[in-house]
Amino acid sequence: MTHEESLIETLAISLALAFAFGLLAARLRLPPLVGYLLAGIVLGPHTPGWVVDVRLAPQLADIGVMLLMFSVGTHFTLRELAAVKAVAVPGALAQIVFSTALGAWVARLWGWSGGAGLVFGLALSVASTVVLLRALQQRGALASDDGRIAVGWLVMEDLVTVVVLVLLPAVAGLLGGETPAAAQHASLWAMLARVLGKVALFVALMLLVGARAFPWILARVARTNSRELFTLAAIALALGVAYGAAKMFGVSVALGAFFAGMVISGSAHSQRAAGYLQPLQDIFTALFFVAVGMLFEPLVLIQHPLQVLAVLAIIILAKSFAAALLVLLLRRPLRTALTVAVALAQIGEFSFILAVTGVELQVLPELGESYIVAGALLSIALNPLWFALLARTRAAAPASQPTVSDT
Repeated sequence: MTHEESLIETLAISLALAFAFGLLAARLRLPPLVGYLLAGIVLGPHTPGWVVDVRLAPQLADIGVMLLMFSVGTHFTLRELAAVKAVAVPGALAQIVFSTALGAWVARLWGWSGGAGLVFGLALSVASTVVLLRALQQRGALASDDGRIAVGWLVMEDLVTVVVLVLLPAVAGLLGGETPAAAQHASLWAMLARVLGKVALFVALMLLVGARAFPWILARVARTNSRELFTLAAIALALGVAYGAAKMFGVSVALGAFFAGMVISGSAHSQRAAGYLQPLQDIFTALFFVAVGMLFEPLVLIQHPLQVLAVLAIIILAKSFAAALLVLLLRRPLRTALTVAVALAQIGEFSFILAVTGVELQVLPELGESYIVAGALLSIALNPLWFALLARTRAAAPASQPTVSDT
């Protein structure tokens, strides 16, 4: 099959099955994303029947990630993001340390090396920004104070993960793995300084240049009164900045798209851009969940059920409890603590990348990747249920309720 035929096949079959299973899930009063995940399992290489191109599907899913992050960025300003830093920065860092340590401890009980446990714990500590944003958008909570804190928390997690992914090859040998030739003679501190410098340069360029140039471009295109050109301009900004951020500055495409949206948030045309991209965003976000389902190997539930349950307990119970406690200690109301806890009760895209990188560097056993994928799929499928439960308990946790530090 030619590359063109493979692309058409992957798109056509993935969208058709996503629709079919999504509709079935809706009829059963389940979130549609559960159907999308099932469609991915059916189309994946670990189940019999039709298998679509497993290389193309994740790339198509990345488009959904970029469009979603761009759209969310248009609802945020730098001032709003900075306003939650007192909670998001220390909370995210402390939660990552706790979850990583717990995951590493469990891995040691299984007989894994310390390096494998570290990578495993890191993968379990990072929640999926895509899943959170999807949930907040569907519930109209994206612009709320709690929603901003949750998004800021996950943006901080993403930044930490970017640094970890850059440094991991350099320390793979110390963790019991294989250090790539390109990283064998690299200084760890020099690499850290380089990656932080690139991130800082990207942010500075976006705030100093992008904040002026992008709204100007949209304003000029809007004067043409062409919906087609305006939509193309919005897509070009979202995908172009995301791609450039990844290639030139080592920033993830998700964060690149988020900052692209954020710098035009003050423009009069920002919401128009987000609205025009909404249909494409919905389609490609569905493909993201299909791609997640394709990674899942159902046999792991039968062969290693206790290990999968342990992973799920860390993601849903331990990590969420720690996050809620941290929010309360930072003098925020119980309502906010519960929102952040539910937001973090899942893992996703960065966890997969950490797992794959760990396996490639021979630090993490392949079984660890299977556990992480299983934990991701199950936690993503369950996450809408926690948000629904949270909505029902909101009346019992008013904004005026005292925090731990007040009692």
